[in-house]
Amino acid sequence: MFSIIQAAGWPIWPLLACSVVALALVIERFSSLRPARVAPPKLLDEVLTLTRSNLPGPDVVHKLAGNSALGQVLAAGLRSVIAEPRITEESLRQSLEGTGRVVLHRLERYLNALGTIATAAPLLGLLGTVVGMIEIFGAQAPGATGNPVQMAHGISIALYNTAFGLIVAIPALMFHRYFRGRVDEYALTLEQAAERLVPHLMRFVVRTPA
Repeated sequence: MFSIIQAAGWPIWPLLACSVVALALVIERFSSLRPARVAPPKLLDEVLTLTRSNLPGPDVVHKLAGNSALGQVLAAGLRSVIAEPRITEESLRQSLEGTGRVVLHRLERYLNALGTIATAAPLLGLLGTVVGMIEIFGAQAPGATGNPVQMAHGISIALYNTAFGLIVAIPALMFHRYFRGRVDEYALTLEQAAERLVPHLMRFVVRTPA
């Protein structure tokens, strides 16, 4: 591997940096986008059961907010009703939507960086190809005998960088699309959970006499 890197020349170093960053981002996103950390399957039902007859105390709500991304959204709805017993349904929905946007922004973290690497890696590979071609043409200067060693070095730079750029870009693009799909699924899950929670919490709202 080290001999390949040496043969590819200096243009491969940015690609190596991109590959390391992309691998770190993929591992981090796999860890952060696990269902247990975003939307535990039974959490909503547990919250609805817990609040069947009365609202929970601050400690329970705080613990719920730290449970997962879904827990943070559900806790926002509970806090809104606890803080304002006469809250309107529209205000409650706005509170849930605001927290949902914050949560989704956090779920999308680093996806743009991964997409940028997927886009930039082929261009960096193309840069290496151009550098290799320059060395090839430099080995064939007018009035001089072509230098086979320099020509071979230029060809190796061109081919290795092109191949490595694609090797980095293709998995990065695949993982970017995969994580984007996961985030979209979680967004739908959070939205459906909020829709179920709103009518449930409105039972505890103090109605203003007409």
